[in-house]
Amino acid sequence: MRALVIQHDHVTDIGPVGARLVERGYRLSVVTVVPEHRHHAPDVAFDFPAVDGWDLIVSLGAPWSVYDEPAVGSWIGGELALLRKAHRLGVPVFGVCFGAQALTTALGGSVEASPHPEIGWVEIDTDDPALIGPGPWFQWHYDRCHLPPGAAGVARTSVCTQAFRLGRSLGVQFHPEMTTTTVRRYLELGGTEECVRLGVDPEALLARTRELGSMARANARHLVDAFLDRVAGAAG
Repeated sequence: MRALVIQHDHVTDIGPVGARLVERGYRLSVVTVVPEHRHHAPDVAFDFPAVDGWDLIVSLGAPWSVYDEPAVGSWIGGELALLRKAHRLGVPVFGVCFGAQALTTALGGSVEASPHPEIGWVEIDTDDPALIGPGPWFQWHYDRCHLPPGAAGVARTSVCTQAFRLGRSLGVQFHPEMTTTTVRRYLELGGTEECVRLGVDPEALLARTRELGSMARANARHLVDAFLDRVAGAAG
């Protein structure tokens, strides 16, 4: 089985989510949309692969917003078209943070700035703990989704929807792929200043991520299994 992984920048990788997909028999093909040297000027030209031949598409996070025309306007249309076609053909999509927001937009929903950011390890309210556990899950986002027609919200916080499903696809606002290494990269690439500005202790955030590492990997493993078995594997 072949999985296309859309990595929007050089910072966020697929981490334990990818590890579990490999254990479940998937061969991962990772494409990076914005190269490292264009991180602060992400309006690059990028040709997304065709949908044909993929058994799964994973769209990861990004530091931008899907509606940020100056940043992503040159390539977001291609990704939305890819996700829209995948959904129409019944190819499962797993969207993470920005990826969930792209999935929302592609299928007729919308994305807006949230009342306030969520940064750190957050417990969520879930209607289906066997699919989406309560966490805590890692969060680092400034936007929220208004779900597309027919989508079912599965989990939420007071700020926004945290998980939704539609057909054979699942979007999550949190980051099940997060590792200590990736959090450190976030902090080194301007995240420390963001945390301080928002009253979040960056060193405590990193220490908490390290402390929760084993639990986070187990939660990611469970989420991937539940997605593959109950959502991606559902009849069309």
